[in-house]
Amino acid sequence: MPTITFHQPDGASQVLELEKPERIMQAALKNSVPGIVGECGGQAMCATCHVYVREDYLGALPEIGEDEEEMLEVTASERDPERSRLGCQIEVGSDGLETIEVDVPEEQV
Repeated sequence: MPTITFHQPDGASQVLELEKPERIMQAALKNSVPGIVGECGGQAMCATCHVYVREDYLGALPEIGEDEEEMLEVTASERDPERSRLGCQIEVGSDGLETIEVDVPEEQV
């Protein structure tokens, strides 16, 4: 079963078990994960689903697209050149990515 673990800035963690492949942002919104806003609904146009992917999972991610790259330049919390990604652009449960752990930034807006 695909899983996403969200690590909050205060040290709390929340593990979501997915019934089917789903994007990080959509799973977070459906399950009321604090710190994930998703204002644009997953169109890579707002950067309010910014997450820091834990290093063990970086190699399994798809490449950053042009739209995502542009939005990562305007995140509310500092961008990490290696770990910053938009949750709306990462699907868990398909393409070999069955589990992932992400850190939620201090702020999104």
